[in-house]
Amino acid sequence: MKTPSCPNKKCNSHQGEENQNVVTHGFYRTRAGRRRRYRCRVCYKTFSSTKSTPYFRLQYPRSTFDEVAVMSVEGVNKSAISRVKSLAWNTVHRWLERAGESCRNFSNKTLKGFEIKELQADELCTFVGGKKKATWIFTAMEVWSRLWPATVVGRRSYWNTFELMGQVQKKSKRNKRPLIVTDGFEFYEKAINKIFNVGCLYAQVIKTRRNNRIIKVERREIIGTETQFEEALHESEDSNTLNTSFIERLNLTIRQAISYLTRRTTCHARRQEQLENQLEIVRCYYNFLRPHKSLKFGKETRTPAMQAGLANRRLSFREIFTIRFLFVILERIRRLIATVMVYESKAA
Repeated sequence: MKTPSCPNKKCNSHQGEENQNVVTHGFYRTRAGRRRRYRCRVCYKTFSSTKSTPYFRLQYPRSTFDEVAVMSVEGVNKSAISRVKSLAWNTVHRWLERAGESCRNFSNKTLKGFEIKELQADELCTFVGGKKKATWIFTAMEVWSRLWPATVVGRRSYWNTFELMGQVQKKSKRNKRPLIVTDGFEFYEKAINKIFNVGCLYAQVIKTRRNNRIIKVERREIIGTETQFEEALHESEDSNTLNTSFIERLNLTIRQAISYLTRRTTCHARRQEQLENQLEIVRCYYNFLRPHKSLKFGKETRTPAMQAGLANRRLSFREIFTIRFLFVILERIRRLIATVMVYESKAA
């Protein structure tokens, strides 16, 4: 591991271009073994190699923490994890809270600058605390890369719909008008008109069911002409007609991955924060760790982040949980590039 920068925000060497002011300062012992300590020669603060990571003050091997995170995204509930790994239920709960916060920070910093070609959005219904309190999970998916860029948990309202589309618009880059397809929920049209206006093609797919069977599918073109939709579908590598199949398949993946969402389960979320944390772990795992079967090119099977150009290889939970050091390195590279560009402009 590279020598980290000083985590003290008041220190002059905090995330500085040089980490020569940070030196090794022995070890400290845990039940899992030794951990490296560091000392800043500017502010004289000491800190461990796991500072600002979910592994901080962990008394178990880091591999055990990673295994708990992997089991949680495979539909295994906390009680089962505690039995299999011989851990206390409270320990598993606390670890997953740390993992969820770390995955949220990682996604917020890395899910940026992807291109939208075809976007689909949908909602997933569940409950928190009790069945009388319905909670909706709004999800969006970039079809070409299979990327899951945004999710919102809450009431099925205009503001949550607006928040979902706002997240997608803020994080993405648009080189041309994207094709957006949703179901017939009334607030999608208002939110998309407000955020994208005429900068997109928008259509709705409305399905009529009887006795749990689809008897009618209606397709409405809301923003754009029929010719523009035909051109967009002709250029699409995935869709031959207007559909919401890809986002519905993502919803199934989410339901299978989270024990809170399993049908007829006693493991429902007691608080909304628990559900949001688990969603962040699953979203990070889906985008960066899990190869997508539909993204197989020869011998290589890519993750959605690789297909979207946000990663050059499949990541691991260990890298995501210790990504603080990578962001420091990337920041130094950005500063170096900016300095070179300034000198070139002065020389010209």
